[in-house]
Amino acid sequence: MRQSIFLTLCAAAIGLSACEQSGEAEVDRALKDINVVDETNLNDVMLTVGDPNEAVRYFANANANDPGRIDLQRGLAKSLVRAKRPVEAISAWQTVLSNPESNNTDRVDLADAFIRANEWQDAAATLNTVPPTYETFERYRLEAMVADSQQQWQKADSFYETAVGLTTRPATVYNNWGFSKLTRGDYASAERMFVDALRFNSNMFTAKNNLVLARGAQRNYTIPVVRMTQIERAQLMHTMALAAIKQNDITIGKSLLNDAINTHPQYFEEAARALEALDNNAVN
Repeated sequence: MRQSIFLTLCAAAIGLSACEQSGEAEVDRALKDINVVDETNLNDVMLTVGDPNEAVRYFANANANDPGRIDLQRGLAKSLVRAKRPVEAISAWQTVLSNPESNNTDRVDLADAFIRANEWQDAAATLNTVPPTYETFERYRLEAMVADSQQQWQKADSFYETAVGLTTRPATVYNNWGFSKLTRGDYASAERMFVDALRFNSNMFTAKNNLVLARGAQRNYTIPVVRMTQIERAQLMHTMALAAIKQNDITIGKSLLNDAINTHPQYFEEAARALEALDNNAVN
């Protein structure tokens, strides 16, 4: 009888121990799952807010501690792009592409890094490795820019048009397309593109400045009717003045410089220097 009780107690003890071990394992798994969720959220935060160089340090350390994880490799590459370190970003994206889990989006991102580093031939070669069935806004936006760099205007127009159709926010595409037209000397088309860019993003100062350049190249020296701050208005007058002076319309240029100086709420040093240089040349 005593032996039977002893065996029962032993069995109970073993069962309790097994339950404890099983419970600990379940807790460990649950905690690991929580940590993964927390880490994923932190990764997303590091990619979108804060100091991009801090994000670079974060992902560099994470890669060192857990090498081979493609999400961390991508995080480092994207952070380097945000930190305006394209040469390092190229190397980071190449590491991503050496990972068997890489995909066509990663190839497009590598092409983007090449463009940011002014490595246009490498960008073109990288885009050529992306199958034609992979049709995304970012892919066609970059294809258009590469075609521009090669002065393949017809291809560039086709790619820009496709990119515009693949996004609900085409302002940057229209701005790039307009600058392409400006480069070719097609100033009227460029003006229309910049107007379209501002239709989708009325705050894009680059498009406003480019619009003034396109109008100035056609000797239309009136400031366009678009939303602008007082400082922006003064800056656009300065740009228009330089466009006029470049075309030897000196009197108009001087008038616009005076208007820019008077419009700016603070001292407008660039415009004042340009006006002084014009006056000195006139005296000499």
